[in-house]
Amino acid sequence: MWRWVIGVATLVVVTLMAGYVVMNARTVQLAGELVSRVDTTDKVVALTFDDGPSAHAPEVLDMLAAAKVPATFYLNGADLDRHPAEGRAIAEAGHDIGNHTYTHRRMVLVSPTTVADEIERTDAAIARTGYQGPVTFRPPFCKKLWTLPRYLAEHDRVSITWDVEPDSAGNPDTATIVDETVGSVRPGSIILLHVMADSRAPSRAAVPQIIERLRADGYDFVTVSELLGR
Repeated sequence: MWRWVIGVATLVVVTLMAGYVVMNARTVQLAGELVSRVDTTDKVVALTFDDGPSAHAPEVLDMLAAAKVPATFYLNGADLDRHPAEGRAIAEAGHDIGNHTYTHRRMVLVSPTTVADEIERTDAAIARTGYQGPVTFRPPFCKKLWTLPRYLAEHDRVSITWDVEPDSAGNPDTATIVDETVGSVRPGSIILLHVMADSRAPSRAAVPQIIERLRADGYDFVTVSELLGR
């Protein structure tokens, strides 16, 4: 009897641990396609920005335009509805726009109805910007378990994570963000930066420096959709 109880308890613990690992993994999900980096020998990288748009979007767009760099913006539907002009500006500048859910909630232990609502409301907000390109998906906080990946697989949507994230932990300064990015990038890397919040001035300041140093190392910048075509 005790062996049975211990066996069941062990199985439960192992299952929970496995679920936790999958939920947080940048390179694995239970259904559908997930890309954290593209396997290529070409020195190309995708620069991606999460959240927003916000009042800081024009500043970021000006930096990218000055450097002639395309990027991919993973936007929240609620922020798009609050800042429609900034969303249209991103689309008009020719950048990729991706879906980052409507409310930026953690997409675990949620119902299929919630998943559909979060994604489809954001798709509608993206469409209102005039953007007509491919719309990939990025899960907030990289959290996903079963309901979200199942929806994405059923609707043939690609999940995009990242392999370089220099500003997610702590409060790094600009030099740290730049150095960590340049030191971590490989051909086919997907770089994640947060530039839309007021508190993200160091990340915004890092953008032109990252571009300059990676170009000096021989890298070209592409959108996520272009990278997926490699």
